[in-house]
Amino acid sequence: MPVTRSGVLCVGSAIVDVAKVIDLYPDEEQLTLIRDVSVSTGGPALNLAVDLGRIGAPFPLGMVGVVGDDEHGRLVREACAALGIDASALRAVPGVATSFTDAMVVRDGGTRTFFHHLGANALLAAEDVDLTSSGAKILHVGAPGLHPRLDAPDEGGGNHWASLLRAARSVGMRTTMELVSLPAEQIRAVALPCLPHLDYLVINEIEAAALTGVTLQPVGVDGQVDWSAFESIATRLVELGVSRLAVVHFPAGCVGAAPGGLLWRQGSVSLPRSAVRNATGAGDAFASGVVYGLHEELPVAQCLRLGVCVAAASLQGAGTSDGVLPVAQCLTLGDLHGFRPTSEPIPHDV
Repeated sequence: MPVTRSGVLCVGSAIVDVAKVIDLYPDEEQLTLIRDVSVSTGGPALNLAVDLGRIGAPFPLGMVGVVGDDEHGRLVREACAALGIDASALRAVPGVATSFTDAMVVRDGGTRTFFHHLGANALLAAEDVDLTSSGAKILHVGAPGLHPRLDAPDEGGGNHWASLLRAARSVGMRTTMELVSLPAEQIRAVALPCLPHLDYLVINEIEAAALTGVTLQPVGVDGQVDWSAFESIATRLVELGVSRLAVVHFPAGCVGAAPGGLLWRQGSVSLPRSAVRNATGAGDAFASGVVYGLHEELPVAQCLRLGVCVAAASLQGAGTSDGVLPVAQCLTLGDLHGFRPTSEPIPHDV
């Protein structure tokens, strides 16, 4: 009898984000003032679990990763406990610092620059992940490229991330992945072997361009968007192996592509610039909205709309996840502010 699966198991980066709001990014040897400092959980795996908890996911959440036996490690555990995230597989290692990122956030507009310390994430290995005892419906992996043991090649010619995704599918899980904006060649090396083992992929335009080899011009929140170009990139990700849905998000919105030539567009929430405090966790917040909808079997159009609404809520918070609100309140932001235009609408949906 088939197992009835429920929940999302998040594997990968457990990070503490230290966001420092600055007046401007200075030239070398120059000084700028830090106006505010906030400390919060971070990393694509941990953020997804935390954000799903904050939007009120009605299904089990679990986190697999490695932290140090230190103050930041305790912060991670406390955050999981507060949101009901099962952290029993979050391994604490003495003498190693919990991974952290210093995020320099420009006060006007929220643009970010990141300085990352690998720390305990370097110790995460395939044996940390027990798939056989998990009843999760979706396995989410976060940040290939920041975990040397899982990034390493395996005997099958791929890497240990790809092997983990393949194993998850073999026990009946669906699989999804997020990336971080590493150099393009590094993204391709760690992520391309994973694509044939993914049901879903949710990444930003920089990561998508790296995977597909496409050169994109930077597009601001209200700049002119070539939606068809983004659709082509998402379609190419499906051609590279993503089996159910590839989503590419960017400041002005997102696109989705699925096998059979199905396409979707969704504009981002038209938040006033003055409402944007910190964009550090917006991409992970977007992913949490999409994954929530996918878990609940919502139509793709609803998944994407929820994604941009959760991202909008995140943008209003001082830290990585503290702006994220329950689902109904996130959707209200879209109703209140409206959405950026997407040119002519695409009529497809499933």
